[in-house]
Amino acid sequence: MRIRCVICLAAGLVLSVSALAETALTVMSFNVRYGTAADRDNHWTKRKDVLVEAVRTLSPDVMGTQECLEFQAKYIVGKLPEYMWIGVGREKEGKGEMTAVFYKKAALAAQESGHYWLSETPDVPGSMSWNTACTRMVTWARFKHIATGGTFYYANTHFDHVSDLARVNAAKLMTSRLPEGETVVVTGDFNADAEKSTCWQTFKECGFTDAWLTAAEKAGPSVTFGGYGPPGDQQDGRIDWILYKGDVTVQKMETSLFNKDGRYPSDHYPVVAKLVLK
Repeated sequence: MRIRCVICLAAGLVLSVSALAETALTVMSFNVRYGTAADRDNHWTKRKDVLVEAVRTLSPDVMGTQECLEFQAKYIVGKLPEYMWIGVGREKEGKGEMTAVFYKKAALAAQESGHYWLSETPDVPGSMSWNTACTRMVTWARFKHIATGGTFYYANTHFDHVSDLARVNAAKLMTSRLPEGETVVVTGDFNADAEKSTCWQTFKECGFTDAWLTAAEKAGPSVTFGGYGPPGDQQDGRIDWILYKGDVTVQKMETSLFNKDGRYPSDHYPVVAKLVLK
């Protein structure tokens, strides 16, 4: 009987350690639309609190943004002090749009972080290549999950909206710089259709999986650009993706149509994945 109890206790400890090794993580990608855009009725000043409410409601542990300006980042964390952020302007003097990363400071600790530019000289701030229409970059961090001790590498980006050559080479550059042998999560506005574009195929060929395709549950449309309104008749148009590599289970993937009385927080819909990292 005593031996059996010891065996049961040992089994219980193994299960406990196994449970701790699993990290539940809510990840969001959100193009927030730059705050100086002349969007009239959808100007930042009129939608900023709807955007904050969307983030509060969707409650990501980590959120990669695109087009985020510094004053927008400061406004978000001013209203949501549970978050910290990492970011730098994409231009060589550190100004301009950011691929800012926000994370819950009670849930995650950034062990290291950095930035690089999507060009032939990725460590040169503001650098451009491959006929890109404007400067593009990546913000990354290696996070530790405070409750479980699990770690993962996270990268957030915004690909060029004009040059397919730039998008393909950006995907090749990113995959060459993402670490091997650890869990990696990538978010971004890729300005290219998932499953159809060459840059999406590049990630796939390098072992990345699209969370939308493996989710146990899906919600919302397969269109992620809404132009400040509800989705129309278009059936496919996922240009905002959440990708992963490693031992990951996707419990749910959602394209959120969050709005307040018809006012949407941005011209893109936020996309949210509930992941379990092992």
